[in-house]
Amino acid sequence: ETGYEFDTGPTVLTMPDLIAEALGAVGEELEDWLDLVPLDPAYRTHFPDGSTLDVITDTTRMATEISRVCGPREADGYLRFVDYARNLWRWERADFIDRNLDGPTDLLTANLVRLLTNGAFRRLQTKINQFFADPRTRRIFSFQAMYAGLAPHDALAIYSVIAYLDSVAGVYFPRGGIHAVSRGMAGAAEKHGVRFRYGTTVARVETANGRATGVVTADGELIPADVVVLNPDLPVAYRDLLPEGRQRRLTYSPSCVVLHVGSAQGYGSIAHHNIHFGRAWKGTFDEVIRRGELMTDPSLLVTNPSRTDPTVAPAGRHTYYVLAPVPNLERAPFDWRGELGRRYADQLVATLERRGYVGFADGIEVSRTITPAQWEEQGMAAGTPFAAAHTFFQTGPFRPSNLHRSLSNVVFTGSGTQPGVGVPMVLISGKLAAGRITGAAGATVSGVRRAPVRGWRR
Repeated sequence: ETGYEFDTGPTVLTMPDLIAEALGAVGEELEDWLDLVPLDPAYRTHFPDGSTLDVITDTTRMATEISRVCGPREADGYLRFVDYARNLWRWERADFIDRNLDGPTDLLTANLVRLLTNGAFRRLQTKINQFFADPRTRRIFSFQAMYAGLAPHDALAIYSVIAYLDSVAGVYFPRGGIHAVSRGMAGAAEKHGVRFRYGTTVARVETANGRATGVVTADGELIPADVVVLNPDLPVAYRDLLPEGRQRRLTYSPSCVVLHVGSAQGYGSIAHHNIHFGRAWKGTFDEVIRRGELMTDPSLLVTNPSRTDPTVAPAGRHTYYVLAPVPNLERAPFDWRGELGRRYADQLVATLERRGYVGFADGIEVSRTITPAQWEEQGMAAGTPFAAAHTFFQTGPFRPSNLHRSLSNVVFTGSGTQPGVGVPMVLISGKLAAGRITGAAGATVSGVRRAPVRGWRR
């Protein structure tokens, strides 16, 4: 009723060609369902010394920007990094991301050799430091490891593809907010005969003779099914919806606190997406990931969607999405429901004011804080929206499978399964799940469980 609209999930959209591919599977065109605005700059990065550097997806302009802020040698390093990361993405995508993997032997391809010989299994920060000398550019092209649940000095260099997708392949904003993507895809599905039951809670998956027979809703209705595709966070799906719910122990990514703010205050010096780096770097990751502490000198993502699409706020007003990484509930079981949530939100507002958002507190008209406690209530294991961390043994064929261990017609999708976290990976996970059912998208057919799911009526 306030006239403010907020995206309560992701805010950064890359690789819209994956949305186009999904719509194309039913003969639909992306432009008929979504109005995408390319963001220029993709991000504005703000540093403690007062300098800013725009992340521009046009590589020629970006090289000029880096040269202006950090000098020409750094710009040369950037161009070499772009070539490196582009090749990495090409080698990884075909064999390890856009493909159903059933075991480590599936990794044995020519592209694995290419990745090995190009240092893709070295530490991300070590690899980034080969291209960049300035601490500012080193941060810009390695902070994305946090999305994968790891510090840049612990993550593998294969994750430089996240920086590539973010800063080179392009960042977009759909008019109406990121939620417009869900609405558009659902609309196209309904047009082609899919029926959605909104506001219906599933209580459990019904099984018989080693197969799922359907789902039972909270009010006791049985909905029969030939195949059940589950997209809750995978450990929660096992725990709450399936029989014999024991899952292997997983290591989880850090969580985050998000502030949704509707404000009378606007700022001319920011972009749509802004990253505000604190002075600390390695220490910040150590606090959140290793020691389970709150950041003493936080690095923050601030998104200002109303700058690109004024319809998400009343006239003359603005929406802000402020994200601060915090430990997950397994690492640090803080009581976020009590005083801590309110106190931390106030601290974040104070931090923003110190970093140039003058009068931010006074401008707030609507405010909502989402903490790990709320993420947990929404069905996310360990209270993190970033799922299981991408450690080596939770990546590729070692990540929880999108096939149930014993129920031959239960398939998983979402960030908890292969290929992993982030909007592009989740879209690909849907394609891989479909491949398990139809036998397409690289589904292997060695043995019953790995074959396309039997007896599915199209």
